[in-house]
Amino acid sequence: MRILYISQYFPPEAGATQTRAYEMARNLVRLGHQVTLIAEVPNHPSGIIPPGYRGKLVEREDLEGIDVIRVWVKTYPVKNFRQRIVFYLSFMLASTMAGLILARGHYDMIYATSPPLFVGASGVLVSRLKRVPLIFEVRDIWPESAVALGELSNPTAIKWATWLEQSCYAHAQKIIVVTHGIRSRLMQRGIPPEKLAVVPNGANMELFRFNAEARDRIRSQLHLEGKFIAVYAGIHGIAQGLETVVEAAGLLREQSDVHIVLIGDGPKKKELVNVVQQLGLSNVTLVPEQPRHLIPEYLSAADVALVPLRKIELFNSALPSKMFDAWACQLPVLLSVSGEARNLLESCDGGLFIPPEEPVALKQGILACKMDAQLRKKWGENGRQFTEEHFSRQALAETLAEILTSTILD
Repeated sequence: MRILYISQYFPPEAGATQTRAYEMARNLVRLGHQVTLIAEVPNHPSGIIPPGYRGKLVEREDLEGIDVIRVWVKTYPVKNFRQRIVFYLSFMLASTMAGLILARGHYDMIYATSPPLFVGASGVLVSRLKRVPLIFEVRDIWPESAVALGELSNPTAIKWATWLEQSCYAHAQKIIVVTHGIRSRLMQRGIPPEKLAVVPNGANMELFRFNAEARDRIRSQLHLEGKFIAVYAGIHGIAQGLETVVEAAGLLREQSDVHIVLIGDGPKKKELVNVVQQLGLSNVTLVPEQPRHLIPEYLSAADVALVPLRKIELFNSALPSKMFDAWACQLPVLLSVSGEARNLLESCDGGLFIPPEEPVALKQGILACKMDAQLRKKWGENGRQFTEEHFSRQALAETLAEILTSTILD
């Protein structure tokens, strides 16, 4: 198959979206398919384009067999609603032009991943003009999630976004979703079940594994030898509710051997830094965003992984990829996500559920983990085995390839 894959976010940017697009694309190439991927020039989440990409409308490169076309976008270090829309629209227009002009030859399908929802609009336009099927991937139901998080409140904007969402669903020949909860929600809204397929997030089992040497080295670098470390690695955004983690750290300040490490960047990072400084929390270390290949080393250095989301009903259908990355490194998980993620955690016995946005409960959960090394070991081993059997990125890409092949043959 020749696949034109449109994903606004892509490595070297860090994040779940970027990782999924990269892992799926490179494994599709490994399976013998040709993939051209259109993405923005790196800038997310900081909004700052690295020097090597500045001043370029287009940058094309080969990345492990993936033909990557990076296009210019209008970026802002700090985004209000208007600037965010301009940011999304600039990629929609640039990716559409790239899909029509630079992605030459015949493609068997357009594969567009959302959110941002405007990527779906680009997919629809390129699909119509190239006259090839659109496969639309939904990782989060937008604009519903943006409304729930308070990011979108303008009635006119919500109306237009909902129209665009429905247009993408209607035009797509197949809709790929990442959780069974999202599949159920879309079925409730009238999408036929045969049009939907679930291909969840997972972990790269080759990259993510426990590294004893890195454990000692990272602990030494962070000056945390002998500490019990709870780590969060990912975007510092609105959805994650990391304020709860910082509050829990405040409650743990008397526990001198307990330390929290927050790795990453995002729109809430500056606020979190300010709170940590104002409260004088010496038991919190804020680490800048790290390249993807270094994250397993930080996970190996920790004793438990924190996987939080805010207490919003919509997140009951979420299944964070951070959970699988931690398990792949044999790291137990303290999960603050209800619904599907909690059910999965408890079914494999890979950690402990903590109610979302409850700092006292999180403090108690961290201390409970600290007290039982054997239980942590069991949880970590269970998680590694479970992820290897059911959520390997390599196996999931094979599942996706089978779905795509059968779709274009129908």
